[in-house]
Amino acid sequence: MAAAASASSPTSPAAVTERRGIPGASFVEDVETYLKQSGLDANSSLAFLQERLQQYKIVEMKLLAQQRDLQAKIPDIEKCLDVVATLEAKKGTGEALIADFEVSEGIYSQAKIEDSDSVCLWLGANVMLEYSLEEAKALLEKNLENAKASLEVLVADLQFLRDQVTITQVTVARVYNWDVHQRRIKQATKEE
Repeated sequence: MAAAASASSPTSPAAVTERRGIPGASFVEDVETYLKQSGLDANSSLAFLQERLQQYKIVEMKLLAQQRDLQAKIPDIEKCLDVVATLEAKKGTGEALIADFEVSEGIYSQAKIEDSDSVCLWLGANVMLEYSLEEAKALLEKNLENAKASLEVLVADLQFLRDQVTITQVTVARVYNWDVHQRRIKQATKEE
């Protein structure tokens, strides 16, 4: 994709060339100059632009999948933080906490949680570690902060990508219309 980005020389110097590996598209003011600078004819340029659009669609699918994963992860982290906060609040009161938990999909059970100084957290890859309540809270807050920051970056990447798709689609239309216009001019000169 990076090699393809250099093949389409931008006509405006202020154009963004890349964002986190996503090649930037440049708005084409003058199609004839664009074609001369890129060294392509209209059909080759259209093929290149269509390929670029396909690449953008693939990247968009990956980013949307990452966004869905993060959007599902954030509420889970928040629930874990709530549980840790509840355990901290009940700590030292001598009062037992009755909690419902999911054993399997659709199957729930109740647990009586006595005064506890620690909690076990799933870290992923079938790994669970025991943390003190303070350590667990700090870890979960850090994970929540990182997840929210990652989501913001993904949203910005998706917006950048959508802008590049729009610019590329406009360029395709401009090149196509220019090519049709040039063919009509050639046809009119042949008929004369």
